[in-house]
Amino acid sequence: MKLTPIILLLLVIQSCSGQIKPTDKMKPTELISEQPGSNPILELYEQYRYKTENSVSSGTVSNGTLKNGRIFPFKGPNFIYFDTTSYLNKHAFTHEKVNRTVLAAYQQFETLLPAFEFGLMECSNEHGGKIWPHRTHQNGLSVDFMSPLMKNGVSCTDFNTTGLSHYLMDFDQNGIYMEDPTYSIDFNLMARHILILNEEAKKQGLKIEKVILKIALKDNLFATEYGNKLKASGIYFATNLSDLIDSLHDDHYHVDFDIVN
Repeated sequence: MKLTPIILLLLVIQSCSGQIKPTDKMKPTELISEQPGSNPILELYEQYRYKTENSVSSGTVSNGTLKNGRIFPFKGPNFIYFDTTSYLNKHAFTHEKVNRTVLAAYQQFETLLPAFEFGLMECSNEHGGKIWPHRTHQNGLSVDFMSPLMKNGVSCTDFNTTGLSHYLMDFDQNGIYMEDPTYSIDFNLMARHILILNEEAKKQGLKIEKVILKIALKDNLFATEYGNKLKASGIYFATNLSDLIDSLHDDHYHVDFDIVN
């Protein structure tokens, strides 16, 4: 269970933010659009989408800043940002090269897997720095990606808009959802996504510095078709995590990028 003091606080935030339940059909964007005369999500995106100044990431992922970052769209053809409140609090910023990398990977999947919608989770603040409750995500080079799921072996997106409570989802050592075993992690798709991220990162002068995934899940990941290729790629996966950090990285995988040139 993830009911640490930090997570209990997340639960309080979740209950106060009025997020929808996984079974609800209404998307966060539809909730926002009900407000007459305004759409704060679109207004926020439009405020930053035409930035031309070069991004600057300073310091490290655990002690750094971001200048002239880029915000992700809340929703694209095959992805959605997971939480309205997080987005409006400006937690969807990254370095421009990371932004282009992530969006280019999603664009590849528009052809490779057109019916699937990916979930994008927290990134960095507009100016970097501490972003509660993360220990990293400070310089615009970190992104959390929602673990792709299957229901009874078929790709599904049932939890893409559950909001902050998604971080509370518990999966066993085989990637089975503890509260409903009909749901499981699609490890093959996760591996394929990381490989394509790495491919697009190289085009932007980046590399994947580190991936954080619950250690017990790595064997399942590497056992898949694309997992074998991922293991052979040499992309580094964290091997020494505290119990708390390890337990928090089953519902999502954390990727740190690094600027090569």
